[in-house]
Amino acid sequence: MNIDREALAWRIAERSAGGNCVEVARTRDLIAVRNSKRPDGEMVVYTQPEFAAFLDGAKKGEFDDLLD
Repeated sequence: MNIDREALAWRIAERSAGGNCVEVARTRDLIAVRNSKRPDGEMVVYTQPEFAAFLDGAKKGEFDDLLD
């Protein structure tokens, strides 16, 4: 899979502060995720159903125990 990361419209959450955040971008049918501190580093790509399942779990608090 060859995705032109420079052509993507990367977004971060408004709540992110100090550049400590995850950036997301949508391709035609995939969601790309990267570390904002390393924009040229690894980019992980998910299908829309995979990303939707993660967001659903996050909204329901299923991952809250991972935070201090």
